[in-house]
Amino acid sequence: MRILIALFALVSLSSCIQQRVDMIVHHAQIYTVDNQFSTAEAMAVQDGKIVAVGTNDAILKEYTSDSVVNAAGAVVYPGFIDAHAHFVGYGQSLFAVDLMFVNSWEEVINRVKDFAAKHPGTSWIRGRGWDQNRFPGKQFPTNEQLNALFPDRPVILERVDGHASIANNAALTIAGIKAGQTMEGGSFVVANGQLTGLLIDNAVGMVEKFAPAVTKEDYKNWLTAAQANCFATGLTTITDCGLHPTAVSMIDTLQQNNDLKMRLYVMLSDHPDSYASSYFTKGGYTTDRLKVKGIKVYGDGALGSRGACLLKHYADQKGWGGFLLSSKAHFDSIAAKLINTDFQMCTHAIGDSANRTILNVYAKYLKGKNDKRWRIEHAQIVHPDDFQYFGKYSIIPSVQPTHGTSDMYWAGDRLGEERMKGAYAYKQLLEQNNWLPLGTDFPVEEINPFKTFLAAVVRKDAKGYPADGFQMENALTREQTIRGMTIWAAKANRMEKEIGSLEVGKKADFIMLDKDLMKVSADSILKVKVIKTFINGERVH
Repeated sequence: MRILIALFALVSLSSCIQQRVDMIVHHAQIYTVDNQFSTAEAMAVQDGKIVAVGTNDAILKEYTSDSVVNAAGAVVYPGFIDAHAHFVGYGQSLFAVDLMFVNSWEEVINRVKDFAAKHPGTSWIRGRGWDQNRFPGKQFPTNEQLNALFPDRPVILERVDGHASIANNAALTIAGIKAGQTMEGGSFVVANGQLTGLLIDNAVGMVEKFAPAVTKEDYKNWLTAAQANCFATGLTTITDCGLHPTAVSMIDTLQQNNDLKMRLYVMLSDHPDSYASSYFTKGGYTTDRLKVKGIKVYGDGALGSRGACLLKHYADQKGWGGFLLSSKAHFDSIAAKLINTDFQMCTHAIGDSANRTILNVYAKYLKGKNDKRWRIEHAQIVHPDDFQYFGKYSIIPSVQPTHGTSDMYWAGDRLGEERMKGAYAYKQLLEQNNWLPLGTDFPVEEINPFKTFLAAVVRKDAKGYPADGFQMENALTREQTIRGMTIWAAKANRMEKEIGSLEVGKKADFIMLDKDLMKVSADSILKVKVIKTFINGERVH
């Protein structure tokens, strides 16, 4: 009897022993974003990963921790993932002239003057964000005022989409650019026999390469500032599309030194240096916070600068249909290079001609259903006959909902009514593979993922325009949008087993919000606040 009592006491004692973990979150409304889109009340985290998800009673009974977070009813989602952005470029823009949302060229000039006065030691003045579609008359600017103000100091100002810039004569002279000079996939715009300073697509790089070399300190300043802003908006993973190996090395160094905590999936730029780098020759590169497994290829330009390649001419510029940035043979050669590797081919394609060209190249090598996860970035204007290729060849359309609500004011002028039916068609694209990654393309758009949610679900911009929504037949549901900002974005990067949902074994990347995106009214979406942001169970905001 004594032995039985002792055994019973031992069993009872062992059943009361709680497992110690690094963190417990309880009394939350947790959206796990698992296959069932199920919810939970609490979770436990150990060594940066989720070890249990369940009810308050179950988690608090089984686990104990020195770090116990009472969410007090706050809503918890997986950390947001931006499926297409330019993290390094955004960081750089924070230290340049901010030209976002300016409404006239005169305002651009004033901002440049102010910046120049405050930064007298800056040898080159750089800026980003202007959009001639916001200016009276919607005409591209020329560089006369920049030449007068800065006759000897180079100035280059990038358009909001990154596919055009305006440079003063000092910059053009340093680069050796002459009137009448031509190149594939770009143009140096001339008027009355003189360079206007306007550079389209590949022409931008011909000038920018003469700007001062970037230092390690520059990268540290850029990226730490960028991540602080991203964490504040609930972003925990960024897909950086098109980086030189040098930038990747800088990111890795900052992460290894714990100066940079943002999780990044990187696509190398389509450049000889990328293919020669160890990141490619060794089959990719992976650490806890960095994954390099894609190649970013550039199909055409942007619709706003009329660089998007269209099957028929622009409705507002007769005789002009845009252009591809490289030859079809080049795209084919990259596909041939990548098809027998694990690298994803990720190609920027805006216009319906560019999309058709890239879809056909992909189809040639993919041959049918597959798990290569080759991507088309933007897939912005697709001919009705071509949507089927995404599903038939398992091609991932990676889209940015705020492009639709930014472009809606003038896209119809470029395309005409009929072509608009295949533009920003996110629901049609979703139906091809039944999943769709969402991003912003920041700094082309703002980093704010709540604007992504608004644009996808309500199809309105921050001003609430249009009242009845933009092409509502292509709106996504709230659940689809959350998935697009989390698990589907992870899946597009081959990271769905690590992040994107709050399930046992996955990294503890999560955010707390003051309101529930699945329930909040449409006019309150942009009022939702991020209370806390965690990566690997560590609070970073």
